[in-house]
Amino acid sequence: MSLIKRESLDEDLVAFRRQLDHLFDAFLGREPFDLRKEHWFPTIDEVESDKEIVIRAELPGVDEKDLSVTLLGNTLRIKGEKKSEKEEKGKNFHRTENYYGTFERALPLSASVDAEKIKADYTKGVLEIRLPKKPELKAKEIPVLHS
Repeated sequence: MSLIKRESLDEDLVAFRRQLDHLFDAFLGREPFDLRKEHWFPTIDEVESDKEIVIRAELPGVDEKDLSVTLLGNTLRIKGEKKSEKEEKGKNFHRTENYYGTFERALPLSASVDAEKIKADYTKGVLEIRLPKKPELKAKEIPVLHS
């Protein structure tokens, strides 16, 4: 004789499936039940020299007003939203598709940068951020006087 009722097992399986779907959606960066909104991860290149760090992000379709860049400590945060609307009309049809997606990247910087001299430029879907490094602190030798 089974102690588990059939209805309870079915309900448990349905609840388990929902939790599993939610887990996969969270892992893949999607919010469940909204197929038009997606998180995406733009390509980002980082190049470091003695004088500066240069970060380039490919953000096709992102409007400048939907983009933000902030520096907090040694972490650079780039956030944005991509919006797209497509409308097609034909003799026997009318189709409208809307798409939007968000992204957020937090980039830890390997060196201290001069926040007052940071420059960001957004041209033709490419964001370029130039972060000049702070001058290295050099050890200062202190003479010891003998008395």
